[in-house]
Amino acid sequence: MSSLRHHRVIIASLFLPNTAVLGDSAPPTPDESGIQTPGFANQASRQPLLGRAAGPLRSITRNPTPSMTPRGESANPFASFPGPTLPGGTLTGAATAAAESLIDALSNKLTGGGSKTPAASGGASPASNAGRQYQTTHHGSNAGQPRVQRRASRSSGQRTKSRSLSSSRLDPSSHSQKYHFESNPHCNGGLKNAVESVGDRLKRKLWVGTLGTNTDGFRESLRRSMEWRMREERDSVPVWIPDSEFASCYDEFCHQVLWPALHYAVPDAPKTKSFYESASFKQYVAVNQRFADAIVSSYQEGDIIWINDYHLMLLPQMLRDRLPGAPIGFFMHVAFPSSEIFRCLSVREDLLKGVLGADLIGFQTANYARHFRQTVSRILAAEALPKGIQLENRFIDVGVFPMGIDVGSLTQKKRDPEVAEWVTSLRQRYAGMKLIVGRDKLDVIQGVRQKILAFEAFLEKYPEYQGKVVLIQVALQTTEENEAQGGVADVVSHLNSRFSTLTYQPVVFLHTQDLTFNQYLALLTVADAFMVTSLREGMALRAHEFVECQEKRHRPLILSEFTGSYSFSGFRSCIPINPWDKRGTAKAIHQALTMSDQEATSRWEDLHNHVVTQTAQAFVTSFLVRCLRSNLEHMQSDAISVADLDVGRVLPRYRHSQKRLLLIDFEGTLWQRDMRTIARNAGVSESPSFEPPKEAIDVLSKLAEDPKNEVWLLSGLPVKGSLEIVAEKAPNVGIVAENGCFIKPRPDRGGKANWISMVANFNLTWKAPCLEILQYFTERTPGSFIEEREASVVWRFWTEKTVEDHASDWQWARRQAAEAQNHIFDSLGERYGLRIIPGSTSFLVLPNNISRSTAVGAILHPGGPARSAAAHSVTWLAPEATEDTDTEFDFVFAVGKDEKLMRRLNELDNAETCSTGVKGTDAKWKLDPDQVLPALQRIAETK
Repeated sequence: MSSLRHHRVIIASLFLPNTAVLGDSAPPTPDESGIQTPGFANQASRQPLLGRAAGPLRSITRNPTPSMTPRGESANPFASFPGPTLPGGTLTGAATAAAESLIDALSNKLTGGGSKTPAASGGASPASNAGRQYQTTHHGSNAGQPRVQRRASRSSGQRTKSRSLSSSRLDPSSHSQKYHFESNPHCNGGLKNAVESVGDRLKRKLWVGTLGTNTDGFRESLRRSMEWRMREERDSVPVWIPDSEFASCYDEFCHQVLWPALHYAVPDAPKTKSFYESASFKQYVAVNQRFADAIVSSYQEGDIIWINDYHLMLLPQMLRDRLPGAPIGFFMHVAFPSSEIFRCLSVREDLLKGVLGADLIGFQTANYARHFRQTVSRILAAEALPKGIQLENRFIDVGVFPMGIDVGSLTQKKRDPEVAEWVTSLRQRYAGMKLIVGRDKLDVIQGVRQKILAFEAFLEKYPEYQGKVVLIQVALQTTEENEAQGGVADVVSHLNSRFSTLTYQPVVFLHTQDLTFNQYLALLTVADAFMVTSLREGMALRAHEFVECQEKRHRPLILSEFTGSYSFSGFRSCIPINPWDKRGTAKAIHQALTMSDQEATSRWEDLHNHVVTQTAQAFVTSFLVRCLRSNLEHMQSDAISVADLDVGRVLPRYRHSQKRLLLIDFEGTLWQRDMRTIARNAGVSESPSFEPPKEAIDVLSKLAEDPKNEVWLLSGLPVKGSLEIVAEKAPNVGIVAENGCFIKPRPDRGGKANWISMVANFNLTWKAPCLEILQYFTERTPGSFIEEREASVVWRFWTEKTVEDHASDWQWARRQAAEAQNHIFDSLGERYGLRIIPGSTSFLVLPNNISRSTAVGAILHPGGPARSAAAHSVTWLAPEATEDTDTEFDFVFAVGKDEKLMRRLNELDNAETCSTGVKGTDAKWKLDPDQVLPALQRIAETK
């Protein structure tokens, strides 16, 4: 982390952590040190209970009302709401008594009688609370709120008037320029918490984002004033975006196109037009461009740019074009789907190319990172490697950075006396009952509908729990359209109509603006189970919060298998569910409520150990350090101009060395393939014998005659029919075949030199299904053919010399090659441990941990198989062996295209590396392939 002290971090997120609110300053918050949790109401700004119209109670409760009202909660968020209807549709007559104390109102609220179904109040606006202190650790808690228009609360007459985004527009006729800062309820709370958790270790930072409010009516002088104060007081730069442009980008493209696609929810007809032909993409581009302008104007040399989430997927490349040397990291907080889903987007290439402008691309889980790599490989036909994406001129790191919570701050907040008082109150109210708690948005993705249906199935299957178990669902804000699509209202009404009594209602809905964070922590503390039923989710941080709130009771967590949290081994101690299986989920509820204390404690300890390890601090530190390192590596390889090989400067070291190692690539360096001849002879049993170029054999033999030299030929060709011929013509030259699968050392004293298999202990049964897949694509790709080798397979999908005359065929062949690679990797790659090396007109499939670099590792080591035929090859497959760079040679010279080998040899002080490739290289020298033979001849003639 110390390396970050010298850098300022520019954090780009759609919404700033703080927003400017027109009007006089807000009342001070009671506590300035709590966890920041947006959406939850602030205690200091509560409306007093007395002096308001006494609304009817929601139910009659038989449970005694506690005599004590927790201190500090002087205002009541639940004072009066319309009374409920019984299953028959009539109002409860007894529910007309006025609530005279906060706990009475809270009790009625939490016992279900005071609940609001989503249809009644799901879209209520947050109260106009001054100085909101808490930002939720769930990053997407407010993602569904529209900026320009939000529906009004249907019970607004009983609440503080909401300050909706549209209602915050400045009246041009107003002369007041007063404003104050509040916590932004729309911001990415998880990101804000994570950055703040680092504390003084990341003092220099600059947030870039929008205010989350309509700004068209703001005068220029007001904007300049806000900009200055936001910069000085909040380390923030506001991005000014026209309201209509933002609404189209955010409400239409981000929420109706990107959000569903990223969460595996491709819309069905008749919604396909907005999905496939979204005109709002133009506004999405414009918003990203405005962010780019703001960042470029604020950028200083040495800054690290951190771009967050799917709202800004085009921003990395926009910045790369204007700031080519800047460290740029992009982190996707939400899920990333498989290529089959992402390819449905009409703007898929634009989005992928935009993200690939970053030095580092981060995801929550390994699965999401793998999906991204495969999607890029399939759609852009780029080389996808385990560590990232290789483009023509640069490499982009792709990594996994699981987000966590700030455990220390949460622990401190739990100790607030108000939390303990609410815990006592809730336990008195729910004595003898079981509580299941959940917290989700009411859209399709969060799976609340599936949760309610499973809870209904639970009550049906286990009738003894009817009247004894309450599901308290905390609802996060979302748009009216998303909530309607979520389909929660009807199932809640149906369930409550079946099982409600005068004193019991099974499902209780609370909204985050209806309760304080202290009350929410109390709910997590008294809960007998916490339930997450997301159909797809990045990281369920609310589950992490529940685990830490259960440090004394150790009650179980019910967690969807489709959340990012579940993909980590530490969370496998939860009760996993498939939210689509309501019967299985009902059994999980029963298992959670009947679990023994011993088993629950054992499970909780595993969960707790993971939560305290995967922290917010670790997330921020690892991502920024990796981003900086990636940029430095990329800039070093790009900034240094590689000179042409100067043989005259190399020869003095060559002359004065006593033991030399010469590593020379064959294909593309000493010998150029005739692809048409290879294609014509492919599959012919009696094809003409391979004839290596005489000039190359002569220069290799001459170099090998020098007793100080050890010459090795590195090739991807097979032994049989190709390299065995080279071995006959140049017997004193060592040979590496099939990219490291086989090694033929120099002859021993008896003149013998047997081929050594580096894959003798590998399972090669993958070849049969691989050949079957490639045969399928060969039949559909004109001119393509398969080269089967002993331990690897090559598919050549293009054999023509020119592309211009066959443009359509070239595009088809590239698309088929990308499809074939994905099929092989998905079905065989992880199962058999394979890797795929793409080329310009072909790709190679071979086992992991086998390469020319690992073969050179065996050559360099004094006791390796290249030195002793008795050495067992399997010992050289371990990284500590094949990556060992200690050597007995005092001069090493390598020429070829293998960049991994070049980087490895550069670690040797006595190595000279020369690249014959056309891409950027890490080698010390470069050389055109047609100049290799003259250079080697000059070296061979040196005495």
